[in-house]
Amino acid sequence: MYTEAQLENRYLNAPLLRYVDSMRTHGHRAARIDPLDLIHREEVGALNPRRYGLTDDSKKYNVNGILWTKPVGGSDSTQEWWTLAEITRHLRSVYVGRIAYEYMHSPSKTERLWFSHLLESESLPSSEEQPITIMDAKAKRRIHELLARSEVLDNFLQLKFPNLKRYGLEGGESMLPALDSLFSSASHGGIQHIILGMPHRGRLNLLTDLLQYPASALFNKIKGGSEIPEELGAEGDVLSHLVASPSLDYGAPNPIKVSLLPNPSHLEAVNPIALGKTRAKQYALLKTSPADCELGDKVMCVQLHGDASFAGQGVVMEGLGLSNLPHFTSGGTVHLVVDNNIGYTTPASGARSSLYCSDVGKMINTPVLHVNGDYPEDVVRAMDIAFRYRKYFRKDIIVDLLVYRRCPGHRGHNELDLPSITSPLMYEKISARRSVPQIYEEKLKSEETIDAESIASIRNSHKSHLDAELALVPEFKPTASMLEAQWGGMVWPASEEAVFDPKTGVGMESLRKVGREVHPKLLRHIKNRLKSIESGTGIDWATAEALAFGSLMQEGCDVRISGQDVGRGTFSQRHAMLVDQRTERVVVPLNEDREFKAEGRLELANSSLSEMAVLGFEYGASWERPNILPIWEAQFGDFFNGAQVIIDTYLVSAETKWLKQSGIVMLLPHGLDGAGPEHSSSRIERMLQLSDAAYEPTADGQPENVNIHVAFPTTPAQYFHLLRRQIKRNFRKPLIVAGPKALLRLSAASSPLSDLGEGTTFKPVLDDPIADASQVKRVVLLSGKIYYDLIKHRDTCGLNDAVAFIRLEELSPFPFKQLTETLKRYTAAREFIYLQEEPRNQGAYTHVASRIQPVFKKIGYNGALEYRGRKESALPAPGIGKLYGTQQKAVVDAAFDAL
Repeated sequence: MYTEAQLENRYLNAPLLRYVDSMRTHGHRAARIDPLDLIHREEVGALNPRRYGLTDDSKKYNVNGILWTKPVGGSDSTQEWWTLAEITRHLRSVYVGRIAYEYMHSPSKTERLWFSHLLESESLPSSEEQPITIMDAKAKRRIHELLARSEVLDNFLQLKFPNLKRYGLEGGESMLPALDSLFSSASHGGIQHIILGMPHRGRLNLLTDLLQYPASALFNKIKGGSEIPEELGAEGDVLSHLVASPSLDYGAPNPIKVSLLPNPSHLEAVNPIALGKTRAKQYALLKTSPADCELGDKVMCVQLHGDASFAGQGVVMEGLGLSNLPHFTSGGTVHLVVDNNIGYTTPASGARSSLYCSDVGKMINTPVLHVNGDYPEDVVRAMDIAFRYRKYFRKDIIVDLLVYRRCPGHRGHNELDLPSITSPLMYEKISARRSVPQIYEEKLKSEETIDAESIASIRNSHKSHLDAELALVPEFKPTASMLEAQWGGMVWPASEEAVFDPKTGVGMESLRKVGREVHPKLLRHIKNRLKSIESGTGIDWATAEALAFGSLMQEGCDVRISGQDVGRGTFSQRHAMLVDQRTERVVVPLNEDREFKAEGRLELANSSLSEMAVLGFEYGASWERPNILPIWEAQFGDFFNGAQVIIDTYLVSAETKWLKQSGIVMLLPHGLDGAGPEHSSSRIERMLQLSDAAYEPTADGQPENVNIHVAFPTTPAQYFHLLRRQIKRNFRKPLIVAGPKALLRLSAASSPLSDLGEGTTFKPVLDDPIADASQVKRVVLLSGKIYYDLIKHRDTCGLNDAVAFIRLEELSPFPFKQLTETLKRYTAAREFIYLQEEPRNQGAYTHVASRIQPVFKKIGYNGALEYRGRKESALPAPGIGKLYGTQQKAVVDAAFDAL
């Protein structure tokens, strides 16, 4: 990295080297980056050359190898002599200006030298690079137009809709030229698509300007209109969650598509969604790209943040933790923090424990550029540097844009807040300032880049445009584009073309081919599985899953399963990957076998110990690729609660809010087995509460279009069909599976191979295979593994014809038709019971009890559904072993009381 001459000079001038490195390390502490000058800046002793024994400003030093002043590739042995005063002046111009740099914390010498060369030298790190952004008159006028139009929009909305919460961009207008610069750099840098996630502040400004969202559509929404065609039956979302996905022309060979993703009001929740969609899109493009194309070359993730949420929300840390991991990296994200120095009405001193809101990025050694938002040209320069870093290293970088919230009446978080109550000094300064566009206009006028007449023309023209768009609202008709591009082969789930119950069985020879090619490679782990495939009996859960994956791959479908230890499986049941015990080389047999020749690929993504970000990542990928089977498996069922925000605001509601389909599968191991309060329950009651499953059957008896499917399968064959159904349907729905634990190795809970065969499909209700329906007096409805305890006890007691056990395998949508047809057979039944091992206030009981009456009415039963099982509890299961055993025995016995 250094020549011998440079190393010798660094040794001889060690005090100067320490001084220069201190400037690089600590210059940000003295930089003029706060437009309000609220950040308390003490004199930084580390920036004083006297501290290092450098006292003579006129003394000359050889700076070769210490200060980077020559082009990369130039002569490294040439001595270059600068006075101490020249060195100090140069360093302060670079590191103590309106852009502050933090990169010296990086453990990578390459990255540190890259920044030092870029910032300090007269040229750039590579002779092929263009100079760092040089502002000509055209570029300055472009910046001004964006700033002025943003201010005009905010003033227009305030005038026309004074009581509207619009989360305006006043004070932070530099965000628009920042993004414009980034989009342009990306377009000229070969990026084809940007996936953009952002919160609410400035969203309307960005939408109606750079992202070309029609102002008439915006005004229609403000006036209470819908952004979605009414015939689709969706319910929409609030103003600050609107989206757009235009193709923008920046004069590059190809336009660049920018997709602003839907987001909830839960700040930062969109981040992992954007990451997952970015990686999935890049993988799709890589299949048709040159061999030298890598992750990050074609698609870029851009995330906007607020300062308070970036420092305060844990999903930020989780998402950053994914950024450089195998199976999750997407080639680097550009983070732009719109830093208001206030969170809602909480000042920075109460919002974080660190100096900067961006300090969380240092957990992955991300470089940070802090820039003063009052100087839009410096903002553009910072974004240019950020893109260059991301392009070169394919890693995350953060730009901290320091601005403030300036709203009419000096409002804060939104236009109805009064932050001056809690931050009086800040808003006293804000009230005394001219706006950012006005400050920039004065600068350009003084440079004679633009005159007052041109300024007025730009503002008046945009005001007239907004007036004209407002006049179009009465005739506005929303459109929908949810079935375009990669979704073109899908249908809307509520349409007549939707196929809810496709045939999911596979021919016997195909199943045996998958089994023969895969299982011998798993040696002793899988010997019994191979025997079961050859004999056609005893197919266990892991085998059924492998057959589902393999058969889908043969049909050209990719499968991705992620979570903690998914390759082996939490319960050491899957073994879908092999690890060489000497070299730790990983082999995925379904991908490696040459004779198997599957077009699809199986990706086993053993994840970090994160739930929210990882589930969000997989969900984002499912938006991008409807032809993939995306699975997130919780280590234990209740671990999903760490991802509840993603479930509530995306997984169960995205179709109703945004017309977004997803085929995501959540595998949640469930079952009371003595593990205690945690690790026992998947909290299925919560999933059922989130379901919009109807309380009455549809009038025409057709399948119900629910928001999520919730299943509780009790056989491997049922699980097999559920997985394949996700892909064989011509639409996509999230599937939540209360998966097995104890059943994984229970011989009674196995399936014959014929149950996976051609012509078979998933059954929402499983009838009792033994009981004589004409003799049964008691019918017990249930779900889950308790079934096997019950039938074992029934057989022991010789009560096979006294009581029947009916399994509800799918709970959302509620199987009205199938359950009615099943119960009609039990003409002698006098009791209908719902039994569960979960406490009464948990499990599926409430969901079933509130929907069973239409079924009883159809079969002519006038009684009520009786509950039997555990009593109400604050815990899913007790932690005392003896108590658990006593309770579990009582649950089983309750099914046979008085028989």
